[in-house]
Amino acid sequence: MTNWKQIQSLVPQPGADPDFAACLAAFPQLEQAKTTPQDPVYHAEGDVWTHTQMVVRELLADPGHAALTATERETVFLAALLHDVAKCSTTVVGEDGRIGQPGHSRRGALDARLMLWEAGAPVDQREAICRLIAVHQVPFFAFADSRRGLSPEFIVRELSWQVDLHLLTLLARADMRGRICPDIASVLVNIELVREFALEEGCLRTPRRFASAETAVRYFRGAQLHPDYALHEQAGSRAIVMCGLPASGKNTWVAAHHGDLPVVSFDDARTELGLRHGQNEGAAAHHAVDKAKALLRASQPFVWNATHLSRQMRGKTVDLCLAYGARVELVHLEASRPTLLARNRARDTTLTNAALLGLLQRWDVPLPTEAHALSLVVNEG
Repeated sequence: MTNWKQIQSLVPQPGADPDFAACLAAFPQLEQAKTTPQDPVYHAEGDVWTHTQMVVRELLADPGHAALTATERETVFLAALLHDVAKCSTTVVGEDGRIGQPGHSRRGALDARLMLWEAGAPVDQREAICRLIAVHQVPFFAFADSRRGLSPEFIVRELSWQVDLHLLTLLARADMRGRICPDIASVLVNIELVREFALEEGCLRTPRRFASAETAVRYFRGAQLHPDYALHEQAGSRAIVMCGLPASGKNTWVAAHHGDLPVVSFDDARTELGLRHGQNEGAAAHHAVDKAKALLRASQPFVWNATHLSRQMRGKTVDLCLAYGARVELVHLEASRPTLLARNRARDTTLTNAALLGLLQRWDVPLPTEAHALSLVVNEG
């Protein structure tokens, strides 16, 4: 198995050539890129591996790359190498014969997360790489035809909380230059507009400043307000919302760090109702939510302890807390594969290790834009 130190060694020094054979050995999924076709209108250069190599070379040739720190070079190099890693699993051919890879950016972020997690990459750097992969195409369209119906201002501000926009624009520029298609010049202009707006907003290398965390949370959820003017805050609960795979140690962490606070938990709800795991999940969920609402109405601090693996599930919890004026802190716990499996074997649970590993396919690590605060915690103890 490839470890993080071996992956770091793939990153060439400024002026050196990449060892693509070593890259393929480190990330075997990239072998499939050699036989994954692309739409010849946007990728006349051919298969995904040909494009990937072109992108990496363009990145290394960019004058901005040499000025990066060693960690930044690692981050953006690996993002470039893996930016299309999921095209092999998302390729579809339409009735008109056109080739597409819908959702390959989001899927690629998950694939990269799993590979880098297995290798023992530092969690913050791993997520920086995965977030770049997830949004690598967004600068192409931010000032052209936003696909989500959002303003360029919102897109740039939101991106600045998720990624280093300097690294993102380097990656996007390399992605466009590393292909053969007719509209390269116009897309490069769009990427430069993103960079210029980020400079104007003061968020090219850091998150865009907001008057308060409350202002930021509401803004990123669609409230019509300006980042520089603080939104009035209610005196609500402090809600610590746990996220993480089963056996990541959430119960132990909560007991050690917030043992004095009431806990909302679906497992506790099942116990209180006398239900077995998997029995009448709706009743258990309703019971837990009722307990949370009572705590929120009383403006009491509490912990909401659940897996919350997907952004959709976290969103429901966070939305409920925000509706009562709570301050929401997401705490994401994780551990290595050996630790997870050993803990799960030792637990009194019906969840098998095979089922636990299956949940990795839904492992969507939280973003800073989702709540008032976010902590990513490696919990190997």
